[in-house]
Amino acid sequence: MKTLILTLLAMAVNPVTSVYDFKMNSLDGEAIDFATYKGKTLLIVNVASKCGYTPQYADLQKLNEQFGDKVVILGFPANNFGAQEPGTNMEIAEFCQKNYGVEFQMFEKISVKGDDQHPLYAFLKEQTGQEPTWNFCKYLVKPDGTVKFFASKVNPLAKEIIDEL
Repeated sequence: MKTLILTLLAMAVNPVTSVYDFKMNSLDGEAIDFATYKGKTLLIVNVASKCGYTPQYADLQKLNEQFGDKVVILGFPANNFGAQEPGTNMEIAEFCQKNYGVEFQMFEKISVKGDDQHPLYAFLKEQTGQEPTWNFCKYLVKPDGTVKFFASKVNPLAKEIIDEL
C-alpha cells in the first residue's frame, strides 16, 4: 500500500505519458526505473501461482531464453482472481524459481483491477481499453509506446505474440 501511495504522489507531480515513466519495486524490494527499458519491447504479465494458467510461467521463461534480445518480460503477481496468488513476495519468488526457473524480472505483488488498481495497470487499460480478465493476461508494449492486449488463453509462445517481436 505504501508503494502505491508513493507511486500516486509521484504521478501527481510528474504525469505519466508512457509506460517508461513508472518506477516499481522488484520482488526483493529493489526499485526498478522503467526508463531503463526505453527502446525495448516489453511483455507485461499479471501472474499467479495457483491458477490453471500457472504453467505459462514455463513458456514465459522459454520466451525469455529464446527471444530475450527482442523482448523484456515483466511479471506482476496479483491476487485479484480467485485468490490465486496468496503468497508473500518472498514465497512468490521461491515458487517461481523452484518450479519454473524464472529468470525474467518479477515485481512486488500489486492489484491489477478494481478500486485499488495499480497506476501501471490503469495506464495499460487506458492505452488498450482492456484490463485483465484473469491471471496471465499480457500487454505487449512496443518501443514507440503502442500497447496490444492478449488474453490469458494466448500462450506466451503463440505466433501472434512472436510475430509482434
